[in-house]
Amino acid sequence: MTTTAVESPQFIRTIEWDMMDKSKFFPLSMLSSFSVRCVLYPLTVIKTRLQVQRHDQMYKGMIDAWSKIYRYEGASGLYRGFWVSTFQIVSGVFYISTYEGVRHVLTRYDADTRVKSLVAGGCASLVGQTIVVPFDVLSQHMMVLGVVNCGKNNNMVLNPLGISLDPARSRFQMTTDITRQIYMRDGARGFYRGYVASLCTYVPNSALWWAFYDLYQDHLHTVFPSWVSHLFIQCMAGTLGGFTTTLITNPLDIIRARLQVQRLDSMQKTFHILWTEERLRMFTKGLSARLVQSACFSFAIILGYETIKRVSVIEEYRDYVRW
Repeated sequence: MTTTAVESPQFIRTIEWDMMDKSKFFPLSMLSSFSVRCVLYPLTVIKTRLQVQRHDQMYKGMIDAWSKIYRYEGASGLYRGFWVSTFQIVSGVFYISTYEGVRHVLTRYDADTRVKSLVAGGCASLVGQTIVVPFDVLSQHMMVLGVVNCGKNNNMVLNPLGISLDPARSRFQMTTDITRQIYMRDGARGFYRGYVASLCTYVPNSALWWAFYDLYQDHLHTVFPSWVSHLFIQCMAGTLGGFTTTLITNPLDIIRARLQVQRLDSMQKTFHILWTEERLRMFTKGLSARLVQSACFSFAIILGYETIKRVSVIEEYRDYVRW
């Protein structure tokens, strides 16, 4: 039992990679990720729509977007591109494997816990984004595709690929058309449009999130009495970490979304267009939806992740794990 993982002889603070039964951890982790995605996916759709609109052309905020999408498109409008995005679960397996693996390697060098989390979080995101960006491009096109009628003077056309919007066509046919059009126009590179912007957004986001997660965990342990659930403290730390990193990285996420959906040429050009359109509002564009999404995702992901780690811990360490 490594000293970095143990707060006292009776309490394992962090369940490390070598303490878990991987045959339990991986399938449960995928199930948890899918469940969270099912429940919280509408927030991703709302966030993306708020980010790609010009000014307040369509929606005045998160609640207004939710109301209009549900009213004019039905519940299915809140799940546009969902089945394409579920392939991201595969990248989630590589993400968490990389994160835990890098932490395990850094433990040998007696690295500080926060440094381990920072480096491992960045490496995990680099691997995850390399796998997930093509599916992200497809799902974002599905999220915003078409003409959404929200009033007499409030139509916004979002169909940069010229996809047929015949109501008789299935979502699968539209997804196939989007895939074909991207490949015909840009080749394989088209599926990695916005890849650099994604790395610039998510690598620091992931690195900071895990570092803040450890930082807030340490602080909350000094604030709450010892009888408070360790899992509850971890969930609170994850939520606060999500809030903090979202505030820091929001402009980069808007640039990434615009690059992928509106087919702009570079991050510099996208930033210039955003600044011309929004000025200082670009730093808060879609922020409310992203903060809610981040808080909900962070809480749910940590709840699932840390619960699964406890369930997957091998017998040798089970008596030292506190819920």
